[in-house]
Amino acid sequence: MPAYSLTKTRFVEGIWQGLLVAQTADAPPPEVVVTLQDAPVRGVTVSQSTTPGRWALEVPVPVQAVGDGVQTFLILDAMSGEKLDSFTLIAGEAAGDDLRAEMALLRAELDMLKRAFRRHCLETS
Repeated sequence: MPAYSLTKTRFVEGIWQGLLVAQTADAPPPEVVVTLQDAPVRGVTVSQSTTPGRWALEVPVPVQAVGDGVQTFLILDAMSGEKLDSFTLIAGEAAGDDLRAEMALLRAELDMLKRAFRRHCLETS
């Protein structure tokens, strides 16, 4: 069972924010590592909240990560190596291609479902 759970609270002005909650209120402060392309992200902060066993996490998005393509950030518990969460930035040309590909896939699946439904209706009537 994971020692901490992480929930995204917001992503604003280049800072991803989340709430870390320990399984027990007396748990030690978590050690968090955030990576981008297998390199650690600098400036990550974990701050104690007013409630025991809860911490605010802030992950600044480095300028190098903003540009064409897909960038995935992994948020890990440094002690166990367990993945707590992740978030992805998609921008530029890759965003358009990815969205068009996803829409084409959704349309194809919808067409397949429509054909199967019509066939089912014909067979059962």
